[in-house]
Amino acid sequence: MNDSQLILTMFAAIGLGTPLIFATVGEIITERAGILNLGVQGMMLVGAVSGFWATFETGSLTLGVVVAMIAGAVFSLIHAFASITLRVSQIVSGLALTIFGTGLASFLGKAGSDPLVGEPSRETFEPLITGGIADWPVVGPLLFGHDLMVYVALVVAGAASYYLFRTRMGLSLRAVGEEPASAESAGVNVAWVRYAHVMVGGALAGLGGAYYSLALSPTWQDNPIGEAGWIAIALVILASWRPWRAIFAAYLFGAAVRIQFTLQTLGSPWSDVPSSLLAMLPFILAIVAMLALTSGKRARLLGAPAALGVPYFREER
Repeated sequence: MNDSQLILTMFAAIGLGTPLIFATVGEIITERAGILNLGVQGMMLVGAVSGFWATFETGSLTLGVVVAMIAGAVFSLIHAFASITLRVSQIVSGLALTIFGTGLASFLGKAGSDPLVGEPSRETFEPLITGGIADWPVVGPLLFGHDLMVYVALVVAGAASYYLFRTRMGLSLRAVGEEPASAESAGVNVAWVRYAHVMVGGALAGLGGAYYSLALSPTWQDNPIGEAGWIAIALVILASWRPWRAIFAAYLFGAAVRIQFTLQTLGSPWSDVPSSLLAMLPFILAIVAMLALTSGKRARLLGAPAALGVPYFREER
C-alpha cells in the first residue's frame, strides 16, 4: 500500500513543500511589515550555497543551517536598507537582489582552487525514523518517514502564526503593515520593526535554500532551487498572508511538481504528454496565484497589508 502512486506522491509533496514553507512564511512576515521583497529567489540561492559550503567544510549540518540563515538575513539587509532607509522602489530593489543573489551563488560555487560545483555534500538530512512505525500503512511514511527539517517547518509556521495573531509584538507588526503612521503615533518604531522582520524573512529564505542543497539535491550545481523563490511569493497570496495556510499551499505546489512524474508512470494517455508540458504545472498554478495581485481590491480581500510596498515618510505622518 505504501508503494502506491498516491502515497508516493503525497510523501514527495511533503518533502518538496518543506523549503517552500520556510520561504513563504518568511515572506509573509516581511510583507506583514509592509515590505514587498521580490528578492526571495536570490536569498534562497545565497542560503543554499552558504549552507552547502559550511557543511562541506565542517561536516556539520547544524552549522550549515546556521550559516545559511545568517547569510540570508545579512543579504536581506540590502533590500531593507534600500527600501526602508533610501525609500527606493521595493520592486526594483527586490529584483536587483534576485539578480545579484543568482550571480553571487553561481560565482561562489565555482570560486577557488577547489570549487563546489559537482561536489556532493558531506552530510545530508536523513529520515529520523526508518522501519517500525515508519512502515505502517499510509500514516507511517506520511507522518514518520521524514527528516527533522520537515517537522521544523511545521513548527516555524505554527510559531509564526501564534506570533502574528497572539502576541503584542505581532500586533505591532501588523499595525506597521496596515497603518505605519498610526503605529508610530502609538510608540512603535516603524523602521526598526521593518528592518527586524525583513531580516527574519531573509533568514527563513536562506534556510529554505539550504534544504534544497542539503536534502533535496545534495550535490552542488548552479541554481539547485529552480524557481522556488518566485513560487514562494505566489504562495503568500494563496496563503492569504497567514503562515499556517502556507503549509497547505506549499504541499499543494509540492504535489504539482511531483505529479508530472506520477502521471508519466501511469502510462497512456499521460505517457504521450510531453514532459516539458507536465513540468509547467506548478508554474501555471503560480501564474494563476499571481494574477490575484494585479487587482488591488482583490488583494485586499485576500488579506494583503494596506501599506504593502508603500514607503513610509515620517514627515507625512
